[in-house]
Amino acid sequence: MSKQKAYPSTPIQVVLAPMQEFIHRSASGGIVLIGATLIALLLANSPLAESYDEFLHSYITISAGPYQLKLSLHHWINDALMAIFFFVVGLEIKREVSVGELANPRAAALPIVAALGGVAVPALIYLAFNAGGIGAKGWGIPMATDIAFALGCLALLGDRVPFSLKIFLTAVAIVDDLIAVLVIAFFYTADLNFAALAIGFLVLGLLFIANRLGVRAILFYAVLGMVVWLAFLTSGVHATIAGVLLALTIPARHTIDDKTFLRRARRLLDEFEQGESAPSPMLTNEKQQSAVIALEEACEQVQAPLQKLEHDLHVWVSFLIMPIFALANAGVPLSFASLGGETLPVTLGIVAGLVLGKPIGLVGASWLAIRSGMTSLPAGANWYQMVGTGVLAGIGFTMSLFIASLGFGADPLLLETAKLAILVASLVAGFAGYAMLARSTPARFK
Repeated sequence: MSKQKAYPSTPIQVVLAPMQEFIHRSASGGIVLIGATLIALLLANSPLAESYDEFLHSYITISAGPYQLKLSLHHWINDALMAIFFFVVGLEIKREVSVGELANPRAAALPIVAALGGVAVPALIYLAFNAGGIGAKGWGIPMATDIAFALGCLALLGDRVPFSLKIFLTAVAIVDDLIAVLVIAFFYTADLNFAALAIGFLVLGLLFIANRLGVRAILFYAVLGMVVWLAFLTSGVHATIAGVLLALTIPARHTIDDKTFLRRARRLLDEFEQGESAPSPMLTNEKQQSAVIALEEACEQVQAPLQKLEHDLHVWVSFLIMPIFALANAGVPLSFASLGGETLPVTLGIVAGLVLGKPIGLVGASWLAIRSGMTSLPAGANWYQMVGTGVLAGIGFTMSLFIASLGFGADPLLLETAKLAILVASLVAGFAGYAMLARSTPARFK
């Protein structure tokens, strides 16, 4: 007997089901990000360009008694919303190091070495064009890989690339993000307010202690996390670093193991089934209510707060925060004259760094690690596919735009050049990497 497909049963489910299916597709976050980028480019190159810029630089003030926090909309996006993005990055890093691809030293060796090569070579190429010049501060721009776009391209390729290659690129992007966070913290930080910084680290210390004492209430970490964010915002260290450090304090352990959960869940489901209840739009049987509440508590205990937060925030980051960031930062006038002149070295450094430096560094470092016997190729992958993946890693975008705004925020011409160069390089890397990997077939890597 064939299994029938389940269809939405209520009008609201009929409306929401296609959207839910779209959201859960691997490539959909990248598609939304592309849409937001195109809208930003259209706005920046239309008669609405001046209004678009004025809107982004309008001020929003939040007051609490005598205290006020006044930032432009652009700063709210880059300092507050992106702190949530970096918080999720921190959760991903902690998960990968705890139980993921980076937990096993031998398995972690390849993505770590590959990421280091994929960071160092683009930075060196950029400095070869810009050392001592007006764009020297932008060396961190071509170091980053945009995980949403890169994994979106791999997802579109389906089974033409092995799943192990997708895991490898994810791990590389996470190590890449960690390096980018350290670069931002140490090299793109303004003058420090040590008193504010001390408060931030003091609260972080309290959160670490709370974690060790078994505090699992997400609201507790959220409230104190706001204090940490405000302290870092005031300190001169970029506020997004607070998001990563806060993520490291979130509990990654469950209270009960899977076997205990199964026993408890089966017992509670039996109790629920035994409860007598007439058909009703509300659950009124006290025994069944108790079973449902106890089952809900068991579900909370078997899931680590880190897992829950990462799962809950992923959709918000992919479909709200990153598109809003793109709307606020990807809008650049398409005047290709800005790519030349005195800013030409910046253009060449970014494009060469992302398009050439990424694959050279990533694949070169991987080859050395594998040749030395430290590690091995991802299962089922070959060197042709590794080169294609390295080219795909040259999609910089989100993190590259973010670092450009930090490095060149005070110079509109340099920032405009950097943004346009990032867009050009990311397009070239994306199409070239996809075209290379599209030539792979399952037979090619069996």
